[in-house]
Amino acid sequence: MEPVFNQLLGLLGAFWWPFCRAMAVFSAAPVLGENMTPVTVRILLSLVLAVILMPTAQTAVAIDPFSLHGIVATMEQALIGFVIGLAFHLTMSTIMVLGFIVSSQMGLAMAVMNDPMNGTSSDVISTMLYMMCILVFFSIDGHLVVTGVLAASFKAFPVGAGIAALSLKTLPLAIAWVFSAALLLAVPVVFSTIVVQFGAGLLNRVAPSLNLFSLGFAVVTVFGLFMLTQVVRFVPEHYIRMTGQVLDLIHRGLKAA
Repeated sequence: MEPVFNQLLGLLGAFWWPFCRAMAVFSAAPVLGENMTPVTVRILLSLVLAVILMPTAQTAVAIDPFSLHGIVATMEQALIGFVIGLAFHLTMSTIMVLGFIVSSQMGLAMAVMNDPMNGTSSDVISTMLYMMCILVFFSIDGHLVVTGVLAASFKAFPVGAGIAALSLKTLPLAIAWVFSAALLLAVPVVFSTIVVQFGAGLLNRVAPSLNLFSLGFAVVTVFGLFMLTQVVRFVPEHYIRMTGQVLDLIHRGLKAA
């Protein structure tokens, strides 16, 4: 009876580790980790991937999932999976920051709507850009890429090997990268709206009777929408380029590990 129990315990451990890591990835990954994806769907996907990745997640030393070592290993898998999912989520956050900056400059930040995908309220421009990036994400097979990175992570970070290769300094650097990438896309719209506002201010000083400030809001909004139509064409290409940079960073991190 005891050999059978030990065999079942080994199978449980081989199934439990990829399940924890896959569940953490799907909780932080873009689209799949949003509120619009039910938790039951994430659990079912994690169960399927756990069965597929069982041969990859084999450990050199058997770890009892019910021991203290097993609890620490479970937290380790959750942290590794969360970092992988967060890396892909940064590209989507860049587009959301871009939408907020553009909306603030155009005066459309007041047009706030309830966002059921994130469970919060967001402006119209951010929601539109987010929907566009969702289409791009599935068009480039982003869900398959995330799954491939998850499978490769078990070779770079085996179960029970620790997380010494993960550097905490990468988190603030990644956040700075998000803001810099969003600002690069928003520079044309921000600069053009500032020029329009500056010109309206000069005309108001020359001819105060025209009361150009009452028309300035509409002019800035129309001109900002025109510039947005020119910027939106490059958003999918920029999103794919940022995703490629994230994959390159993950590849170098896995190779170094």
